[in-house]
Amino acid sequence: MLARCMTMGSSTVRGQLVRGGPGSLNAGVARGTMGRRTGAVRVMAWQWNPFAGDQQARDAAIKTKMAEANKALEHDKMLCYQCEQTKSGTGCTDIGVCGKTPEVSALQDLLIYSVKGLASLAHIARNSPAKIEDPAINDFINGAIFATLTNVNFADDRFLEFVTQARAHHARLSAKMAAAGVQVPDSATAQQPWFGSMPHPLVWNSQAAALGGVGDMLEVGHKTGIAERQKVLGETLAGLQELLMYGLKGVCAYAHHATALGFTDPTVYAEIQELLHFLNTPGAKDVGQVLDACFKCGATNFKVLEMLSNAHSDTFGHPTPTPVTLNPVPGKAILVTGHDMHDLHMLLEQTAGKGINVYTHGEMLPAHGYPGLKKYPHLVGHFGGAWYRQKIDFAEFPGAVAVTTNCVLDPLQVYKENIFTINETGLSGVPHISADANGHKDFTPIINRALQLPGFTAERIEKLPKKNNVTVGFGHKAVLSVAPQVIDAIQSGRLEHIFLVGGCDGSEPQRKYYSKLYQYMPTNTMVLTLGCGKFRIFDQDFGTLPGTDLPRLLDMGQCNDSYSALVVATELAKVFKTDVNSLPLSLDLSWFEQKAVAVLLTLLHLGVRNIRLGPRLPAFLTPEAVGVLVEKFNLIPANVADPAADMQMMMKSK
Repeated sequence: MLARCMTMGSSTVRGQLVRGGPGSLNAGVARGTMGRRTGAVRVMAWQWNPFAGDQQARDAAIKTKMAEANKALEHDKMLCYQCEQTKSGTGCTDIGVCGKTPEVSALQDLLIYSVKGLASLAHIARNSPAKIEDPAINDFINGAIFATLTNVNFADDRFLEFVTQARAHHARLSAKMAAAGVQVPDSATAQQPWFGSMPHPLVWNSQAAALGGVGDMLEVGHKTGIAERQKVLGETLAGLQELLMYGLKGVCAYAHHATALGFTDPTVYAEIQELLHFLNTPGAKDVGQVLDACFKCGATNFKVLEMLSNAHSDTFGHPTPTPVTLNPVPGKAILVTGHDMHDLHMLLEQTAGKGINVYTHGEMLPAHGYPGLKKYPHLVGHFGGAWYRQKIDFAEFPGAVAVTTNCVLDPLQVYKENIFTINETGLSGVPHISADANGHKDFTPIINRALQLPGFTAERIEKLPKKNNVTVGFGHKAVLSVAPQVIDAIQSGRLEHIFLVGGCDGSEPQRKYYSKLYQYMPTNTMVLTLGCGKFRIFDQDFGTLPGTDLPRLLDMGQCNDSYSALVVATELAKVFKTDVNSLPLSLDLSWFEQKAVAVLLTLLHLGVRNIRLGPRLPAFLTPEAVGVLVEKFNLIPANVADPAADMQMMMKSK
């Protein structure tokens, strides 16, 4: 039983590819100068570069192109407002608060623009009489979009590759369509005003060699950003288009996680690409149609979350309540951060018997609840807190660090030689490990680095503060196994209210709201946590619900596990013969990046009302756009100034 589990004792690269270096493009561009590079960006087959044999002339040409592009930008070098930490809550215009440079921002914008064109072509091919489906394109679109999420990839050369690959996929699919006699309708490539001076994405992707090198790519990239659409559409409609795009970024990330575990769904990919195609059509200029598309995105994300949940449980078993130590043990060490359970599993396999202890970090903490992962004795515990503390945590960790997915920050020099990126993640000057054609990754560089480093010694451990264990593994199977006790507690009045607090954590002072909120929770309430927001309270002792042996704090896992929370809520609603909105349940979500946007759209698709969102509302939603959502769903800003007042309102189901 769930309650008994609380008292249990601890039970204990596509071939390797290394990119980057101290002289990577990002390092030079960020300073406005180009030094000699140790790892040159590849000259793409479709590019013409007249300076290919002359490094000095090439650098000068790039510098000139960059100067021209920056001059064209007038006052702002970039505009990015896809995450919550954006500067002043309005948008990063000089350099990202996350560390993203204007150059990387422009390349990300160009990649999204290119993928919109590729998705449109895939949508047309799929719905043609020939019904052409290309699994490689499906996987590429999800992975490429995933790379543009906040704190995933800061390596400019990787985005050059992504854009090149998008155009190569486009050319290959065009050839397939031509061979099958399928033509792109003229109406599909009609120029939309928000593309500004750029041609329709379908047309641009189909153009022959048009770029002379990275400088031209940057110049084109600056024309594909949000600012261009704002000029034509206004901030409200442009923001609603971005709401859809950011939701799709989250959906693609979740779908890519599932693909890594061998779970695919062509229907889901078709829906993703249809929505990307929609953003290229006249319908995207209508507020009503854009909102409808946002809710469709939420519906698609629900399918993806279910697919990802099944991928995890079918591969590693259903999570079970498991105590996890936060105290390190002596020995060589590897720290795994991000979200990817598949990578963790491969790393555990490859480190078995090598005398290396493996620790989770950030949102990898729930890994300890899966039977298929916790069976490895060298998965010894968890180190550190939420993702935003990684510069502190990684600097203190005496071993190698493996970054599997978001979230990652530009590393400090003190641990830069110890960190490795995997999958869609990327950092300039940091080695990257990719999968081979069969999905296998060779983690030998990470293992070798761990063996070189000191690891945890008894003396080092003695100096660290001792911490209490935490418990993970309360997935929907575990929670529903004690549903009768929960229902009885609600009916008898011993359980007055349940709080679901999910989403991201961050460094802003306003996020202390989520720590303070729990100080005002009556003892006859329970809290379910999801995502790294749990780190505000995960190590606190909430005890059990009075009159029961039910723990008051249940962590349901990563943001990737949001499906579990939806299942529990809908099952409780069935028992009480009502809907989710009538349950003694309040949702208080801390948002940060695009996965959280996707989950929010899923909740709105399901008709969930009275959701609190904080610590502040997204910059891409203007007051007019927020007004629409408030009127329809009573979306509520979190009262970060007075968490006690918020608690009183939620206890009244308001």
